[in-house]
Amino acid sequence: MKQQLRSLFYILIGILSASFGLKGFLLPKGFLDGGAMGIALLIREVSGLNIGLLIVLVNLPFVLLGAKILSKTFIVKTVFAIAGLSLAVTFMPYSQVTDDNLLIAVFGGFFLGAGIGLSIRGGSVIDGTEVLALYFTRTSPFSIGDIIAILNIIIFSFAALLLEIEIALYAMLTYMSASR
Repeated sequence: MKQQLRSLFYILIGILSASFGLKGFLLPKGFLDGGAMGIALLIREVSGLNIGLLIVLVNLPFVLLGAKILSKTFIVKTVFAIAGLSLAVTFMPYSQVTDDNLLIAVFGGFFLGAGIGLSIRGGSVIDGTEVLALYFTRTSPFSIGDIIAILNIIIFSFAALLLEIEIALYAMLTYMSASR
């Protein structure tokens, strides 16, 4: 029971940190990140759809894929974490922290990355690309990091094509900050 409460605590703090990184920094200026979150943010910028809904829709295929290879406990925690992040981004009233693009990229990435790390520590993920990477490492010679890097190169390339090169460059900086 104590371990489950600790896991829940990490996941909740992860959700709050990631949602703060998104709403306090990245979303107001249309900045992107990598992974499933980057895909959701890119779709939001192109379509104007609700980011809370996109977080769930973009992560859903990864969670379904993970259900085949990962534990039920992990999947349940992941569904909780992704749904929690979606709700926090939709309903939590965070204010924009700064207008400075460099600070947005670095600190938006920092808080988003901290949220991802804390939720992993709690036994879940809030970005489904880790699940995809785990799946493909079983059948390919690539590492988890290699697969995530390839996916992020594709996301950043689309960002450069669909939005502008500067947004893609800041997205790379955000991703580097988040991954640290």
